[in-house]
Amino acid sequence: MHGRHRDLSLHEIEAVYYRRPGRHRMHPGLGEGDARWAGEEARAGFHGVLSTLCSLWVNHPRHNAAAEVAPAALAAATRCGLPVPSTVITNDLNEAREFVSALPGRVAAYKPLAAAGPVSHNGRVQAVWTSRVHADDLTEDVARTAHLFQRWIDKAYEVRLTAVGNRHFAAEIHAGSAASRIDFRRDYDSLTYRPCDVPKGIAEGVERLMAAFHLRYAAMDFLVDQDGDWHLVDVNPNGQYGFIPDLRGPITRALADLLEGPHR
Repeated sequence: MHGRHRDLSLHEIEAVYYRRPGRHRMHPGLGEGDARWAGEEARAGFHGVLSTLCSLWVNHPRHNAAAEVAPAALAAATRCGLPVPSTVITNDLNEAREFVSALPGRVAAYKPLAAAGPVSHNGRVQAVWTSRVHADDLTEDVARTAHLFQRWIDKAYEVRLTAVGNRHFAAEIHAGSAASRIDFRRDYDSLTYRPCDVPKGIAEGVERLMAAFHLRYAAMDFLVDQDGDWHLVDVNPNGQYGFIPDLRGPITRALADLLEGPHR
C-alpha cells in the first residue's frame, strides 16, 4: 500500500482505528456519472482489501454498520438488560397519535432514525435534533416516511458513557438552557460536565451490548431521571468524546493502549 507519507505492507498492520473516513477524491477530468462509478469502485476495492485484514479493529466497518441501525441497537440493548424508554417506529399517523397520547404527560421525544447530521431544506443546511411532540403536533406528513417516537424522560441530566474495550468513561452533562434540555447538541455553550461512576447493572448491560455487536469502542447516551434511574437513548459506535474536557485525555490513552496492546 502506497501512501502520501509512507509505504506499508498489509501484513505489518496489527490494529486499525476506523472512524468516518472521507470520500475518495476522483480525477477532475471525470464526468459526474463516471466519477460516481469510479468512486464506488474505489470504495469497494480499497475498503474491501482492508476488510480482509486479520487485525484488531476499533471498530470493523461491518460492526459499526450493524450497531448504527437504531431499531437493532435499541432492541439489542433491551435484550442485554439496559433500560430503554418505550419506543414506536411508524409512518401511521393514527398509531403515532395513539402512542403519544398514552404516554405520561401525553408527550414524546421525536428523533431521526439515521444519524442526525446536516440536511438540506429549501436551499439551507439544517440539523435535525430531538424534539418534544404532542399528539396534536402530528400531521398527515407522518405517512411520508418512518419516524421514531419515544417516551419523554424528564431528565435531571444526561450521561455520555464511552466504552473502550472493557473500560467505561462516563460524565454527567448538565443543561444550562431550555434548548439544551431538549437536546444537548442544540447549545453546547450552556453545558457543564462532571465525571461520574456507572451503576453496576448499567456497566454489565453495556458490556453485553458491546459483545453482541462485536464492538471495542462505542459512545452511549443515557437520560437520568429525577429518581436517578438511567435510560439508554442512543448507541453510536463512532461517537465523539473530545467535547468532555476531563475525559479527553483518559479516553485517548485508553484507545492508544487498546490499539498498541497484544493482538496476535
